[in-house]
Amino acid sequence: MMEVIVQSPFAEIAALLVLAAVVGFLGIILRQPLIVSFIAVGLIAGPSALDLVRSDEQISLLSELGIAVLLFLVGIKLDVKLIRSLGAVSLLTGLGQVAFTSIFGYLIGLALGLGHITSLYVAVALTFSSTIIIVKLLSDKREIDSLHGQIALGFLIVQDLVVVLAMIVLSAIGIGAADGGHGGGSVPLVLASGVAMVVLVVLFVRYVANPLTERLAHAPELLVIFAIAMAAMFAAAGDIVGLGKEVGGLLAGVALASTPYRETIAARLAPLRDFLLLFFFIALGSALDLSLLGAHVSGAIIFSLFVLIGNPLIVLAIMGAMGYRKRTGFLAGLTVAQISEFSLIFVAMGVSLGHVQEDALGLVTMVGLVTIAASTYMITYSHQLYAVFERFLGVFERKGTPREPSEAGTHRNDGHKVIIFGLGRFGTAIGLRLKKRGIKVLGVDFNPLAIRRWRELGLETEFGDATDPEFVAELPLSRAEWIVSTVPIHPTGLSHEDTRTTLIQLTRTSGFRGRVAVASHHPRDTEELFASGADMVLEPFQDAADRAVELLCGAPEEERTEIPSIETEEKLAS
Repeated sequence: MMEVIVQSPFAEIAALLVLAAVVGFLGIILRQPLIVSFIAVGLIAGPSALDLVRSDEQISLLSELGIAVLLFLVGIKLDVKLIRSLGAVSLLTGLGQVAFTSIFGYLIGLALGLGHITSLYVAVALTFSSTIIIVKLLSDKREIDSLHGQIALGFLIVQDLVVVLAMIVLSAIGIGAADGGHGGGSVPLVLASGVAMVVLVVLFVRYVANPLTERLAHAPELLVIFAIAMAAMFAAAGDIVGLGKEVGGLLAGVALASTPYRETIAARLAPLRDFLLLFFFIALGSALDLSLLGAHVSGAIIFSLFVLIGNPLIVLAIMGAMGYRKRTGFLAGLTVAQISEFSLIFVAMGVSLGHVQEDALGLVTMVGLVTIAASTYMITYSHQLYAVFERFLGVFERKGTPREPSEAGTHRNDGHKVIIFGLGRFGTAIGLRLKKRGIKVLGVDFNPLAIRRWRELGLETEFGDATDPEFVAELPLSRAEWIVSTVPIHPTGLSHEDTRTTLIQLTRTSGFRGRVAVASHHPRDTEELFASGADMVLEPFQDAADRAVELLCGAPEEERTEIPSIETEEKLAS
């Protein structure tokens, strides 16, 4: 049976999909992150176990297309104004983390008895963080749009660019050779190519994007195919010129980020992204040779602790010095607590050139396994970890500085009758209608873009996280009559925390004596929410249906108040 599977690429892919479904299901039962389950699939299917993976080229192709689509979806949601405001912290944090990790990693390698060249290779390998894994985790947690998610994405991109340049320089001086999708070329040529791609994106956005997507939108299937083509084309171009598929895919998304169809494109491509990324994790797991892991167990443990603890601390320190809160720095810092798949490629490159021995590859492989698995849990349960370590992190927060210099609100008077958490379409619709009735409203969200939209609509806001006890305690709760949560709950198999129940508990312990209303899209949640202390459960679809029936049956004229839609308000504000 095994021979039949490995002789047919189609049967091989089918077997891998079945194995992924089974292992993923077991992982959910055991409450394990799906990424860990999918890497386990690669290990099980790899040469160290079942040895199912033979169609390396086909799996690699699907993996690379998944990377392009993932970064495309990140780019399509990037806000240019936000990028400008976060540029300094992204640059300083990215460069600071690379410098810290490489210098101290090199010294640790020497202390462990490794040679100078081997220590250099290992130290450089430790500076690579996996953009793919981090973006996937933050997307699953719906935190890619949060402030710490945007900062993390910014310094990961900076880090990727540093990696590209470092590998090119090493190739030029004979220490390494560019490989693994970060193709060669001179430094000036790569920089010139990068500038050319950015100029192309600017011209496309200025003259082509809107009219082209408007025509393509008449056939939604064609719009999706065009988006995939853009992602693949830019990723291929980035790979060819030496910038890497990640940067190319990101630029493709930015090229369509200003179009009115970006949300439609993102929604339709999300399932394809998840399917293709499965092959990325299978390829990653199957490439790990477990037979090399036993040589440097103690060294691997030391390096793993250095990456898991040292990298987050340096990010936390840099962001704290720049005036960011310890919570934001902590959550962003956790994203660099692992090494990348390119770390293995880099050291394997050194082995092939004869600069380091195979046991160095085994050392980095073991560090990769430990840090990827551990950091996945750390990011998944980041809020719980913060609650544990919060009292030790005060040294990383400057006194007397704004909470978040780029987005923090200043509306701290106590006249708000309603405080709304979650400033999406539903929360915004509620806020606008309350404002029309003369009721003072304060909106709270941890998405900087949502904060900006509310301010443009003339509504007062505060930037913050509903699960942050310190932040919730400082809100003007004393005179508020209602707390309203419209924060959506997305069960992903990664995190099981219900923000609504957490918010109810935090507001009550902070002395709030008013009433709490929470939104629910699932009737089965209603009893649990009431049991958790909610005074009212809003069911948007049911409530809208009830209102529609009232209007169809002839509601009194005085009840039919004309309130502009969110789109109309946004146009008026602009």
